[in-house]
This record gives sequence, structure tokens and C-alpha cells, in this order.
Amino acid sequence: MLRLLLAAASVLCLAGGSAQAARCGGDFNAFVASMAQEAQAAGVSASVTNTALSGVTPDGAVLAFDRRQRHTFNKSFEQYVSTRVGPGRINGGRALLQRHAALLSRIEQQFGVPRTILVAIWGLESDFGKGDIGKMPVVRTLATLAHDCRRTDLFQGELLAALKIVQRGDLPLRDLIGAFAGEIGQTQFLPSSYIKYGVDFDGDGHVDLRHSVPDVLASTANLLHTNGFKMGQPYGEGTANFEAMREWNRAVVYRKTIGYFADRLAGQ
Repeated sequence: MLRLLLAAASVLCLAGGSAQAARCGGDFNAFVASMAQEAQAAGVSASVTNTALSGVTPDGAVLAFDRRQRHTFNKSFEQYVSTRVGPGRINGGRALLQRHAALLSRIEQQFGVPRTILVAIWGLESDFGKGDIGKMPVVRTLATLAHDCRRTDLFQGELLAALKIVQRGDLPLRDLIGAFAGEIGQTQFLPSSYIKYGVDFDGDGHVDLRHSVPDVLASTANLLHTNGFKMGQPYGEGTANFEAMREWNRAVVYRKTIGYFADRLAGQ
């Protein structure tokens, strides 16, 4: 889901404060060339930038979606939750709580985020990894949105972060696939959050938020923990934990749905 407004400050820091150097609009190829220079100045190798950005073209479908998605959360909580949390998803989540009990215990101990919250987010974002986690080439998506002047600073930073994911070896370029705003993986991390909060919890030396369930759940927990989520405290609207979940999604109806789903998973 979209967490774009909250990402704006962090991506500018991630890019070393230089994300405004490439001028939006105008010739797309010139813009991409400028972004390649920015990426190399930020430590991304010429090999990665050349491979990732060579031949990239703007995607009109991405821009059309960006214009449409502003009213995603206009439904009431009752309307929204009825479309997202049903018996099938609850039962599926409870089965996964059992299957991954040992893993979730380790994550709870290290990060202090309850397993029901993590599994609720996992279910809402991608139907526990079985649903649509995006089919769009992330670099093309982000280059398109960065070239567009509506939120160029934000998406220039996200594009640099995506290139850093490849540079770090977390995902090969062929696996850098995501949704319409560049979100990646089973809980839909923006690239800047991938870099900032990603955890290699399976110990293979890479943060893989597309394929590794341990990495997915631990990284999600790390994001919430870093932003102040406290184990054993309430997470309903008006609480400190509800505010901590704002970094995940700023929409009140979405955060209420996370809490509702977590309660159903716990049998409440």
C-alpha cells in the first residue's frame, strides 16, 4: 500500500540530499542520464546504473495509475474491512501463525512486535505472499514517476534506493519487480524502506523481501519497532502503537484494519 508521503524525507537523506539535481520533465533520456550520474555519485557502480537504466522508457500506465489512486481510502472502516478481512483470510492467517510459530517467536523476542500484527500486514499486503506483489519493472516505474514533476524529489530518491538494492546484491535486476509506485515484496516495501529497515533474518547474506519469509516478517517488524511500536501495549486508534503504525500506512482506515485483522487472528 502507499506510504509515499512519509517516505519523502528519508529518501532525500538516503540520496545524500542531492535528489533534486536531476530536473524533472523535458527530455526523458537526458533525465535518465542525469539520474545515472546521481546514482554513481551516491556510490552505485557504473555497471549497475548502465545495466539498469539502459534503454529504459517512460510507462504511461504508471502515470495513469498515479493519477487515479488518490482516493483509495475514501471508504468507511466498515466498508473497507468487509472487502479485506473475511473468514478465508482469517483461517489462512491462523494456519500460518502455527506453521511459522518458531520464526515468529524469534521475531517477537528481537523486535517486540506481536505476531498477529505481522501476519495481518502480510495478509493485507499480498495475501501472505500468494497474491499480487506486482509485475512492474521497478526501475522503469520509478524513473517514470521521478521524471514526472508531481513528486519528483520523492521518486528520484526511491529510484536511487532501488539501484542501491541491486548494488548491495539483495535482489538481481531481473527480480526487481514491484507494484505501480515501486513497492517491492510480500509486504510491499518502498525501496527507501527496503534499504532502511530490511533485515537478513534467514542469514543468507541478502535481504530478500520477495522470496524469504523470515526476511519479510523480520523487516516488517523492524520498521514498526524502529518507529516506536511496543509489545504488550494496545494498538487501537488513539494509542502510541497506532501512531507507530503510521510509518507503515498513514491512512487511519488501513491501520484500523490491521488491528481488526490481528484481533481476529488472535480469536478476539
